[in-house]
Amino acid sequence: MNIPHNNSQRHSVSVAGIVFDERGRVLTIRRRDNNQWQPPGGILELGETFEEGLQREILEETGIHVCVERLTGVYKNMNLGVVALVFRCTSVSGTPQTTDESRDVQWLDFTDAVALMPPIFAVRVKDASLPTATHRIHDGTVLLPQP
Repeated sequence: MNIPHNNSQRHSVSVAGIVFDERGRVLTIRRRDNNQWQPPGGILELGETFEEGLQREILEETGIHVCVERLTGVYKNMNLGVVALVFRCTSVSGTPQTTDESRDVQWLDFTDAVALMPPIFAVRVKDASLPTATHRIHDGTVLLPQP
């Protein structure tokens, strides 16, 4: 997820997918730029629907085609002004492959995926298992208290 610094006092919108396979494993990427494990996703382009942008980003970063199921959370990075819309998805086809953005692509058990990710991304995986969508704010590193 390439997030440009935002000096214009406007929000940027990103999308990310918590993708599950038929065995309940979670699709994760290890990013090339920061070496962190995260769900695949990126900045939504003008003219794209949420689903189109999410499917494009996941395919570009992992080689996996997905079906978008439902919104599971909205997350705002208060320092950068990035609003991330996170969706639960299922794998349709494809074989995990690395790309220019991903150093590694793995199907991980739920607990392993949560353990490997920084807290602000691990909570998105956990939230995808909840029955209703949630919203959270963070500073780019840790969750902040809800007002």
